[in-house]
Amino acid sequence: MSELKLMKGNEALAEAAIRAGADAYFGYPITPQSEVIEYLMTEQPEKRTGMVVLQAESEIAAINMVYGAASTGKKVLTSSSSPGISLKLEGISYLAGAELPAVIVNVVRGGPGLGTIQPSQADYFQSVKGGGHGDYKLYVLAPASVQEMSDFVEDAFDIAFKYRAPVLILSDGLIGQMMEKVQLKDQKPRLTDEQLIEKNGSWAVTGRKNRERNIITSLDLESEKMEKRVHRLMKKYEQMEKEDLRYEKILCDDAEYLIVAYGSSARISQKAVELARKKGIKAGLLRPITLFPYPKQQLLELADQVKGILSVELNAGQMIEDVQLSVQFKVPVEHFGRTGGIIHTPEEVLEALEQKIIK
Repeated sequence: MSELKLMKGNEALAEAAIRAGADAYFGYPITPQSEVIEYLMTEQPEKRTGMVVLQAESEIAAINMVYGAASTGKKVLTSSSSPGISLKLEGISYLAGAELPAVIVNVVRGGPGLGTIQPSQADYFQSVKGGGHGDYKLYVLAPASVQEMSDFVEDAFDIAFKYRAPVLILSDGLIGQMMEKVQLKDQKPRLTDEQLIEKNGSWAVTGRKNRERNIITSLDLESEKMEKRVHRLMKKYEQMEKEDLRYEKILCDDAEYLIVAYGSSARISQKAVELARKKGIKAGLLRPITLFPYPKQQLLELADQVKGILSVELNAGQMIEDVQLSVQFKVPVEHFGRTGGIIHTPEEVLEALEQKIIK
């Protein structure tokens, strides 16, 4: 049954995976997301639902276990943090190429390299521009609260199976480690083997007899077949943009200045908008909830209304490029960010808005 609990973001995500009826989790510890696998090991979901939880010998092993389990039509996920996700990228590209549903969670830490264990949003390029090799994209959900860390797990599985594609939940160390009240959803039962065959048997490897074999691969040595596969993927991404775009507008109706931010930066920026309004500055916030698909049209429409836009990020400037492309350079767009694991304050965001945009 549903219940209200005080939980860390990582813990809420792990509990949500159990309640979403996940069949398996394969992962490897890395700060600041280690609580995901720690919580799952402590909860022993194999006794609650039959869900398998396995610590692999490496991130590379974990993502290939996801590939194998996803091939059978099972609900599977993995989680890691920035360097670990980099190691998983080859497998993620294979998942996309083989058109397999899976959920990947990145609780981002600062980089490059080993960097810091503190929060960052510097994996934006990696997440929304493909990351691995080849022509593919990930559907990317960016939670801004512990509640969304929980809610987005079931949403991610729904999207993954709707499109037969890997889905990324892009969080960061701030949301993963912070504690908030979270309303947990009711337990969903895992599919039986018979239900799985009925639902996913047309494409999954299920051991079913009396039909043609389902072959799971991302390999097509014939160029024409490979091109058709890529075109099929592109159509999926176009459909995602039409049907599953998510965003939030806050005080945008009369806004003269716009802040664009996602995840933890959006929470901080929302307070900055409140402070700006108290000073008589008509500021608004557009929060992309999906980073792909991106709210390009919504930004373009706001560009006809506002005098300038500030892209607020915990990085040296990555999402700003998508903001600029979306508004087609109709209005000035500037970046404000902190790096190295330093988290900006609402006061700093407001100061940046005044200095860079309002002047």
